Amino acid sequence: MTENLAVTALPTPLAAQLLATSAANAPRLAEFRGALTPYEFDAPAGEIAVLVKGAAAHDLGWMRRVNVRGEDRFRWLSGMVTNIVNDLPNDGGAWNLVLNAQGRIQGDITVWREGDALDLVIAADQYEKLMAHLDHFIIMDDVELVALDATAETTVGLTGPQAREVLVRMGLPVPAEMMTWQCVEWNGLNLRIYHAYGTLADHFEIRTPLAGLTLLWRALSTAGATPVGASALEAFRVAEGIPVYGADIAERDLPQETSQTRALHFAKGCYLGQEIVERIRSRGNVHRHLRQLELDGPLADGGAELFLEGASVGAITSVAELPLEKVTRRFALAMVRSEAEVKNQPLTYGTGPAAGTAKILDKPPAL
Repeated sequence: MTENLAVTALPTPLAAQLLATSAANAPRLAEFRGALTPYEFDAPAGEIAVLVKGAAAHDLGWMRRVNVRGEDRFRWLSGMVTNIVNDLPNDGGAWNLVLNAQGRIQGDITVWREGDALDLVIAADQYEKLMAHLDHFIIMDDVELVALDATAETTVGLTGPQAREVLVRMGLPVPAEMMTWQCVEWNGLNLRIYHAYGTLADHFEIRTPLAGLTLLWRALSTAGATPVGASALEAFRVAEGIPVYGADIAERDLPQETSQTRALHFAKGCYLGQEIVERIRSRGNVHRHLRQLELDGPLADGGAELFLEGASVGAITSVAELPLEKVTRRFALAMVRSEAEVKNQPLTYGTGPAAGTAKILDKPPAL
C-alpha cells in the first residue's frame, strides 16, 4: 500500500463521496489494491481496537465484478480456476487461484453463484491481467465476460466481532455461514450481503447501488459501526494470516506453497494447471510454505530475510504492528523453507542494526 497519490488509480465511489461532501474533514487517501481509498479516519490504535473488539465500516470499492455469461459458462469457468464451480450452492461462493499451464499462480478471484448466474470478484490491481488471461482461453466456448458497471454500484465492508449486531440493528439479514450471501430490499434499495472469509472476526460485504451509498454509510454509523481505513485493515489482515496476491503470493508460486488449501478442490475435475497441483499432492510436498509469524523485536521490513542457525531459510512478505490495549504485538507473513518448520525453533531477522526473533504460528492468534 502506498500513500503516494501521484498514480493513475482512481478514487473509489466512497472515497469520492467523502471528498465531495466533507472535503475539509475527509480522510487521507492512499492507493490500495489498485484504487484510492481512505487510509485512516482516526489514530491507528483506535481503528485497530474497533476491528478487534467492535464493528468496523470500511471501503471495498476496489473490488471489480464480472458476470460470466453463455451456455458454456459453468464448464469453462470450472476449467479455469482451482475450486468448485459446478457444485457451488445457489447462494454460495468460493475463493480460487488462477493458474497457468505450469501451475504457477496468476492471481486470485472469488466466484459467487446466484441461481444460474456466476459473478467473479477481482481486485482492481489484478483486473486487467486476469481479464486478459481468462479471455485468452475463451476459444470455441459460448462464454462472455461482462464487467459490471462500477459507476452503478459499489461495495462496503463490515468487519469485527460485533458486525452481526450492527446488521441486526439495521434490519438486515445475517448470512450464517462463511462464503454464503443473501439478497434483501432495504429502504428501497436492493442490497446483497456476503459473508466473506475471516479467521479472527466476521467479515461482511454489502453490495449497494451507488445511489444508496450515502444512506448505507450513515446507517452503518448509526447502528454502531466505526469507520476504519486501509492502514488498519491491512494490519488486521496480517494478524488474521490472510495472504494477498502481489504481496504474499507471487506469480512464481505454486498453490501448495501458499498453504491456502481453502482455494483447492482435488475432486472437481480438470482445470488449467491441475496436473501440477495433483502431481504435488500425490508424489510429494513442496519445499517451502507461506506461514504466519509473531515477531519478538522491532518491526521487520517487508522482504527481510529469516535465518536459522546462521542459514537463510525464508523471507518476510508482509508485516503489521497492532497497538492493542495492553501490549503492542507484531505479526508477519513469510515464505519459510520446510527444514525450518520441521525444527520448530525461533527464527531470527534483522532490521538495520536491530535484531529480533520470529515464531511460526500454527493458527491465527487470539488478540
